[in-house]
Amino acid sequence: MASALSASAETTRAAELVCDQCEGQLGEHPDLVFVFFSQHHVEFASEISETVRRRLSPGCLIGVSTVAAIADTTELESSPGISLLAARAPGVRISPFSSDMLPAWDGDELSRTRFSEIFGGGPDHRAAFFFADPFSTPLIKLLPAMNEARGEGAASPILGGLASASQSPGGNAMLLNDRVLRSGAVGVSLLGNVRVDTIVSQGCRAFGPNLVITKSQRNLIFELGGKPALEAVSEAIEALPGEQREGLRSGLFIGRVIDEYKSRFGRGDFLIRNVVGVDHNRGAIAVAEPVHVGQTIRLHMRDAATAHEDLALLLDAQRLYDPPAGVLLVTCNGRGRRLFGVPNHDAAAVARAFAGPVPGETLAKPGKAIEPPGAPPVPLAGCFANGEIGPVGGRSFVHGHTACMALFRPGDR
Repeated sequence: MASALSASAETTRAAELVCDQCEGQLGEHPDLVFVFFSQHHVEFASEISETVRRRLSPGCLIGVSTVAAIADTTELESSPGISLLAARAPGVRISPFSSDMLPAWDGDELSRTRFSEIFGGGPDHRAAFFFADPFSTPLIKLLPAMNEARGEGAASPILGGLASASQSPGGNAMLLNDRVLRSGAVGVSLLGNVRVDTIVSQGCRAFGPNLVITKSQRNLIFELGGKPALEAVSEAIEALPGEQREGLRSGLFIGRVIDEYKSRFGRGDFLIRNVVGVDHNRGAIAVAEPVHVGQTIRLHMRDAATAHEDLALLLDAQRLYDPPAGVLLVTCNGRGRRLFGVPNHDAAAVARAFAGPVPGETLAKPGKAIEPPGAPPVPLAGCFANGEIGPVGGRSFVHGHTACMALFRPGDR
């Protein structure tokens, strides 16, 4: 695999520079190319597509606009950027799709079969990558359908994110081969001889006891363990040492257990959602998704130290295996400098995990390709997203404030 990054503000030049870097590492005709481009290049997205297809002749090209492009150890926040991740994939079938190609998921056998065919589901499905415009894509229906379309019993990951270059409808762009979409979503499924391991670092610290929802309506929790929900939450917060309560300044979250059949719940078993309000009159709390009676939750808090430790632990676990051939990173636009106070946190963490200390940062100058000293330890590219897509408990969800990664390794023939 190969990765590349340019900070040129001129779109065609930036696209040419990342193609130059890719050719130097991988040559022409990669089977799959991901490209990520900042808001500065959205109006010229067709030029990016044309340049990459002309220069590299990829088997499949997929791309999305972002508030910050990422490659190797650099996260280009608030500046022009195009990043690229390219792969040769012998023995892998690549199945591209877009949201306007997918039929409605009506639950009947015919629509399910047709959806799965276009999505690329089946027994040899290994992963899907999916990038969507947040203003025009009904993910509340589409993502569950994609989870089902992988195939019966399949746990292959769906990973990606929501375009973040613009906060207005029509302001983002997605690429799929020769198409430029200003709404909807694009995706690609990988089938066959590839292994895709994933990391979803939610960066939250649990506190208090596990609590069972005993009364709820839609996204309102009225009772936890038979107590008014607000009372149960207040008790858990009051039991915290004073210094730990500082973590609540960034908000209160619940972790909803994904697999209720487990006897114990730990890291990776919870889907994190914001607490978005309270109803003092009814003693209720409101959370950012529908809930129902019988679900188990635990309270969580988020802070930079916890997010750093969580990502480091998950990357350490990946060091038990061979280094990946490449990494695709989709991280939240609320991370980066805003959360950690330093640049390049998530990208540098990957480099440290697989190659030790990160070399001194290369300054980004407009019109210059960014080339870290020596070859990157692991080719990496990706983007900041307005919502990240990644798996928890065998199914993929939309997250916030996470770092989601796909680590590509050879499959078993």
